Amino acid sequence: MGNAVLGTVAENNELFPDKPVTVKRVALDHGLINIVSLLMRGIPVCHGAGGMAGHVRFGARTGGALVMLGVILLVLGLFFSQSVALLFNMIPAAVLGVILFFAGLELASIVWDIGRKKEDIYVMLVTAGIAIINIGIAFVAGLALYYALRRRVVNV
Repeated sequence: MGNAVLGTVAENNELFPDKPVTVKRVALDHGLINIVSLLMRGIPVCHGAGGMAGHVRFGARTGGALVMLGVILLVLGLFFSQSVALLFNMIPAAVLGVILFFAGLELASIVWDIGRKKEDIYVMLVTAGIAIINIGIAFVAGLALYYALRRRVVNV
């Protein structure tokens, strides 16, 4: 829910304010495509804010970039399925590392929108720190701390 819907909506509306999307629209889109995927014996899919950040960081500004990527992946899957792993292994790990690094920087830049309130920074740091161990527990801990700070059960 976080990365797949909320993060994607926040990222899209930050990067493309002239073409905003709603949580409802992205959630419905995810639901419909996952039903189609299920019927075709596929796996669950999502847009993901990380993918969007990576695409934008490397120059994608329209849906045309995703169409090109989709065509490339379709051709690879249909005509080169036996050798896709070999093709992907030809990409040096350092290249993947650079792509992931810049996608991470793009996502991290959104932190500036959190605000300068000390409470928000604490929630972010606690959630990120626990996420290193377990992302599910981090999500619950972040929510708990947020509501505890909001209701003045805990003060910082």
